[in-house]
Amino acid sequence: MCNNLLQYGHVYAWAREHGRHTVSMRFAYKYPYFHIGHTRWHNFAVYALAKGAARVGLLPTASFDSPDGNPEAQHLMDTHRWLMVEGWYVRYYDLFLKYKQDILSLFAFSPRVSRATDSYLDQTGGSQGLRLGVHIRRGDYRTWMNGRYYYDDPVYIDYIRRFVASQSQPVHIYICGNDPSLNRALYEQELPGVALSFATGTAGEDLCLLSRCQYIIGAPSTFSLVASMYHDSRLCWMMAPLAAGEAPQFGQFDQLFRHII
Repeated sequence: MCNNLLQYGHVYAWAREHGRHTVSMRFAYKYPYFHIGHTRWHNFAVYALAKGAARVGLLPTASFDSPDGNPEAQHLMDTHRWLMVEGWYVRYYDLFLKYKQDILSLFAFSPRVSRATDSYLDQTGGSQGLRLGVHIRRGDYRTWMNGRYYYDDPVYIDYIRRFVASQSQPVHIYICGNDPSLNRALYEQELPGVALSFATGTAGEDLCLLSRCQYIIGAPSTFSLVASMYHDSRLCWMMAPLAAGEAPQFGQFDQLFRHII
């Protein structure tokens, strides 16, 4: 979901700069958590028509499939008014930042998602004060990059403990992720006296919840990155377990999004 959001954000920013119009294929029919899905042309009929036109060659396809860039794909972008753009490596960093507020408006959370998040924060007592969002990424991370960023619970707990110790005020910890068998009891046991809440919402609600935290910690992921974009939350990507005496290091979206792994 967040890979697609960032990918489209780059294409949208380039198009805005060059007086073009865009439609997000993925958000035309999937991920109903954002405002963009309710804007003109974002529906399944447009998705199916464009997909079919590209398949039979009526729409040229610019494929950004190399981290080193693709001059042929860029030439298609420059010379065609109608085309399909695909590939993870379509990047226009400066233009993305130039139009970031427009991108954020397009991907504003739907009223239902916002209401659910507000209600959850109220119920858990986290509406006020300092909030740390922790994104626990498991699942495919067991094999991605040979499991380099697949961390066991003690690693996450250590990051949380050191962050809490560095603060002069109480911290409410909001934990979300894609591990259905998360050992919640271990977190409660190892973090006594710390306010812990374990989110059980949809992917959109988890993203919204993380975005409402002033600080976010998680394994390198576009999910935590996008969450940090909404309100310039401070983001700590867990590049490795912390060494003795080391504290979590935080950055912000405008710098970190240039270094997606």
